[in-house]
Formats: sequence, structure tokens, C-alpha cells
Amino acid sequence: MYFQFNFAIDENEDNKPDSHGELDSQLCSPKHEWESVEKSKQTAETTADSSLRPGTDKHQDDTLPKKKFCFKAAKEHNIPEDLQKVLENKVIETVSDLYYINMSAVEMTRSDAANGEDIVSKSVSSHSDLIPGVYEGGLKIWECTFDLIDYISEAEILFANKAVLDLGCGAGLLGIVALRGGAAEVHFQDYNSTVIDEITLPGAVANCVREGRRMGRGGNRKTGKPPSKRPRKAKCSPNALTKCRFFSGEWSEVSQLLLNSNKPFSKYDLILTSETIYNPDYYSALHDTLAQLLDKNGRVYLASKVHYFGVGGGIYLFERFIEERNVFRSSIVKIIDKGLQRYIMEMAFKDSS
Repeated sequence: MYFQFNFAIDENEDNKPDSHGELDSQLCSPKHEWESVEKSKQTAETTADSSLRPGTDKHQDDTLPKKKFCFKAAKEHNIPEDLQKVLENKVIETVSDLYYINMSAVEMTRSDAANGEDIVSKSVSSHSDLIPGVYEGGLKIWECTFDLIDYISEAEILFANKAVLDLGCGAGLLGIVALRGGAAEVHFQDYNSTVIDEITLPGAVANCVREGRRMGRGGNRKTGKPPSKRPRKAKCSPNALTKCRFFSGEWSEVSQLLLNSNKPFSKYDLILTSETIYNPDYYSALHDTLAQLLDKNGRVYLASKVHYFGVGGGIYLFERFIEERNVFRSSIVKIIDKGLQRYIMEMAFKDSS
């Protein structure tokens, strides 16, 4: 089954593009005009009571999509020695004082059919930003990513000497923020290998290689937008890339790859993830991955909308799922009450300090 979303971004003071800006095709959020916030909350709570959780015998609500979770094999992507070649033919832009790769240019210059995914052409031809089990949205930068970046700054979350995972990373902006903050190591994961090769890894390289060559006091020259008011974190350098590892594949497969690898692996002090709870069918795999990879005293910071129309997931449904599993404690640490409500959730093991 295919799900199609329409998207818009509201302009704000943090240099986030508006729906008429040049970045509109890439920085996306589902439009929220369909229903009120209160109705979305009721929908989510109703869904939470009636839907099938993976691994339970509860009756499944017929309104929810019935899909099998696709166990896409995990792969680690090596960082090429020639960093300039990684950026060849890439259009590099900035948002929130971070570099990212313009996906529209990738669509025009590359066909990814050779690697077996072909998600660029499939996404374009279907006019869809979500093809379950095929393409899970990593070619876009989703709205809640910026909510979590803002919260990281507001809450003064410290990354120094910590192991961090950017789960469902897409462009990898959350991981880049951690890298700038002095993290000891940062791992990036996305469902699709094309996203890692064409978006995430080049974006990380751009932030490290080009850090010393900022575009001047006028901000982004291409868009003419002012520089971000957010304080800059520690700068990256090419050496910072030695702290990074990149993975593609389904969550549980990546988890097994890490846990069974011959390479040294320490569980994560922090796991950052944005807009990954849109589909209830994925909750079991996500929950188990967090439980397997998070350090006993670690924290998960998850950004989400109140409800994802057409897909069935949302913050209330995931909260209920966590409660039933009884592994983590969770709390809502921030509510963004603009349009369709958005949330930042903190998770930790119940027996953690």
C-alpha cells in the first residue's frame, strides 16, 4: 500500500525555509489542516485502545494498514578516502547553521537503480514520500528534526565524550549536532542505503570538511536568509569523521550487525530519533532496538507529531506501547503547540539512575 503526503514548512526565526522557499521540496512536514488537534488526540487514543501491537493477541482495527515489516539486511558504509570525491556533483546548502545535501540535485544527476533500491525514481514517479518496506522517507528532512535540535539547545544536552546514535537519520542533522558537540562517536542509521550514500555520508563530510569555509556574515548566500541565532557548537574537522560510522537496513538487522560485529562497540549514551513512530507496525522493532542498543543509564530523545494521518501512528499510541512493554519509563519534555501538536519524549530504562 502506498501513502502520499502533502507538505509545507512555516518560516521562523531559526532560518527554517517556508513553503515558498527554495528548500520546500526537501524540508517537509505533513499539512495539518485536515483535522483539529483535539480530534487528532482522540483518534490516537482510540487507535491505541483497539490496534494490534506486534506480538499480542489483541484485535486489529480494520482502519489501520495491514503490512508486514520488511527485514531489510543491514550494511555498514565505509567512508571513502577521497573526501572531495564524496561531494562531487553535490549541491550543498545550509539550514539551522548545518550543511545538508540538496536532494533535488541528486534526483537530477543520479539514478540509484544499480544498487537495487531505485528509491529516487520510485518516490518521484509515485509522488510519495513514504513507500512502506521500500522507501521510508529518508530523502526528506522532516519538521520534528528541527524541534529536537531546538530542544537539545534549550535543555543544554551534553554530548562530550558520549556515544550517540542518530536513528532513522535521513540527512543526519541530529548526528551532526552531536558531532559538533564533542561526542566521542556518532553512528548514523537509515533504512535505505541510497540515503546513506547520497545524503547522510556526504552531509557529514560537508559539515566536517567545509566547516572552516562558512558563507560569511550574510548567512546562506543562495537563499539570502539570516544566520541562525542558535549558538554554534564546537566545530568539526575532517578528523571528526573518524568518530563516525554509517549503517543502512532495518532496525533489528542493524542492531544485530552491531552486537555481533568483530569491531569494538559500546552501547549508546544517547539515541536521537525524529518522526520514526508514524507506523504502529514498526513499534516492536523500534522498541527492541532501543532496548538492545541503549546503555543502562542512557537516554532516548524522540520527536514526533501527535498523530500521523493515513498511517495510524503517533505519540499517544507509542506511549501506550511503551507502558505495556514495561521496559522504559517515558516523559514528555516539550510540547510544540503550533498547528498539529508536536512532542519531544525522553525515554530511559526503568531501573536506570
